[in-house]
Amino acid sequence: MNRAGREVRVRRYPAGAVTPDDFEIVEVPVADPHPGQVLVRNTWTSVDPGLRLRLRPDAPAGYFPAFPLGQAMDGIMAVGEVVESRAEGFVPGDVVSHAQGWRDYAVVDPGATQLGGIGTLSRLDIGDAEPQWYLGALGGMGLTAYAGLHVIDALDGGETVWVSAAAGAVGSLAAQIAKLRGNRVIASAGTDEKVDWLREALGVEAFNYRRGDLSSSLRELAPGGIDAYFDSVGGDHLEAALDHLTGHGRVAMCGSISDYESEPRGPRNLFLAVSRNLMLRGFRASSNLHLMAEMREQLSAWLGSGELVHRETVFADLEQAPHALAEMISGRTTGKTLVSIC
Repeated sequence: MNRAGREVRVRRYPAGAVTPDDFEIVEVPVADPHPGQVLVRNTWTSVDPGLRLRLRPDAPAGYFPAFPLGQAMDGIMAVGEVVESRAEGFVPGDVVSHAQGWRDYAVVDPGATQLGGIGTLSRLDIGDAEPQWYLGALGGMGLTAYAGLHVIDALDGGETVWVSAAAGAVGSLAAQIAKLRGNRVIASAGTDEKVDWLREALGVEAFNYRRGDLSSSLRELAPGGIDAYFDSVGGDHLEAALDHLTGHGRVAMCGSISDYESEPRGPRNLFLAVSRNLMLRGFRASSNLHLMAEMREQLSAWLGSGELVHRETVFADLEQAPHALAEMISGRTTGKTLVSIC
């Protein structure tokens, strides 16, 4: 069957802030699936901070590769419906997740490992969940939040945990998981509106890091220090955390969004990790796939009971994907940023 679909391509690598002009929307013929492949019509696609790292000529060493210019952008999560299947285990009508988003249609090989396993084609048992939740709370975002707290032993409760970028897709989940597991949570965000949402909707203590001195704000809420820090920002936030961590404190290093569009600014007080016996633990969700089932069981229960809030910022139509990324990187979205593909 002859089909045509749209896909987003990178026209040029951004110099500084991302703009929609860095991308182009191209109509392309949709290939028929070969034996062992599945054709998926995408209905939702993800927008994540890590995409910015791949909009460079060279992505960071050990990370996912840079997006090539003028080609489809592989390695972006999507949810869709199987249109045609020539692969065992998948039939038309199945709702699936995979890593060939930012396009209308995708021909997917179920045997190909995508995004370290997170993006490998998977049939979803939706149940009471919304399909797009598998791009957020029940997908890679939920696993990142859960795994980050897991690797620094912050799931047992009874501690003070600081979560930065706490109004974002991962941060909002990490803050809630930490709180629901019995910790005292301090959250930070970059606008008063986000801080109000963190306090009122999530029920955590929160502050606007752009108002006043970051370290002073943290000291006011946690005069006795913090036991653990979930870091998505890096730079001055990591430096403040090192100042306020108690002996044997731990840091889950999830990202460093403060330098995604600027020169890196490492903490000037790194020696505190030595003097205070601190642990700085970098991690990736794809290295913790063994926690996926556990995470989904726990977060599904909290979503069902209403204890977990899953907020979304949705942009309508594939052509809005570049704008959605620019808005998210600029801090103008809350919760999980998504594109609904019309």
